[in-house]
Amino acid sequence: MPVRLPPLTDRASRILLESLIDFAGLFPPAELSMTAAVRQFAHYRASGAGWMLGRFVCPVNALEAFSDAADPLLPRDDRAIPWRLSVTARGDAAGACEAIAAFNERHRVCFEECGAVVDMLELPASSVEEIAQIDAVVPRDLQVYCELPFGDELDTLVRAVAHSGRRAKMRTGGVTRAAFPTAESIAQFLRVCHQHEVPAKATAGLHHPLCGDYRLTYAADAAHGPMFGFLNVLLAAALVRQRDTTDDLHELIALLDDRDPTHFHVDDLQVAWTGPYDTITFDRATLHHLRTDSLVSIGSCSFTEPVDEARALGWIPAAGAP
Repeated sequence: MPVRLPPLTDRASRILLESLIDFAGLFPPAELSMTAAVRQFAHYRASGAGWMLGRFVCPVNALEAFSDAADPLLPRDDRAIPWRLSVTARGDAAGACEAIAAFNERHRVCFEECGAVVDMLELPASSVEEIAQIDAVVPRDLQVYCELPFGDELDTLVRAVAHSGRRAKMRTGGVTRAAFPTAESIAQFLRVCHQHEVPAKATAGLHHPLCGDYRLTYAADAAHGPMFGFLNVLLAAALVRQRDTTDDLHELIALLDDRDPTHFHVDDLQVAWTGPYDTITFDRATLHHLRTDSLVSIGSCSFTEPVDEARALGWIPAAGAP
């Protein structure tokens, strides 16, 4: 089957970043109220950078509150694109599926145009048995991401996810220094997912395009610490895909740890990274497959930081530019 690429008018950076950011404004460190979060999401959808926005991330026990707050803002036009939601839950997959089915039915009945739909579920899974239990109760038409722990059992867990036909999720940070994994752990996660052909998403601590030392929360007296950059993680996944790396993770770790913006380049046809050994280029086809088959999205409680900082780096057009 021939490869179906995006239109030639799409820049390489557009392919890399389109629908990338699942907005998790309800979660730390932002911890917005539901009213504020849905209003911001509506604003971001209508903005010039709305093409970078993915799903609204909502805890399963907050779906009713989402409906109450968002109903006046949901699209009514039959040609409009509905809001897509990713629901997070812990432990009770069957109960989460019941709540999702009720939510989707409510919005199907109330709005003929289906103004909102839950089409993704995120759950932690720390054993092969938990992965099998999730797979047994979640309908196949609901996209599932199993959040897996780093460690010695990662290969076994990703293999189980692959067998189930579901997807994997990694947590790349938090509000304390201890919540951040090592670059080696992230590199290993990306490599194992590639080996087993499992699409993945990443969440937490990815507010910024490039890694660096940033404040860990939005408090005035917040501690600072090293955070990973979403461009670093995306291109590391692309490098795994392009070079089919073996156990040698040095180049991947160098990419994940690279803070120098002059090492990252983009034009209409490709993205490039100047590493310790050579300059590696990723063409449009590689970027397209990266985003559809490898690292599909990231969760971030901020949308403005990723957009504003990517714009400052020249990766996306200035506000108001065509």
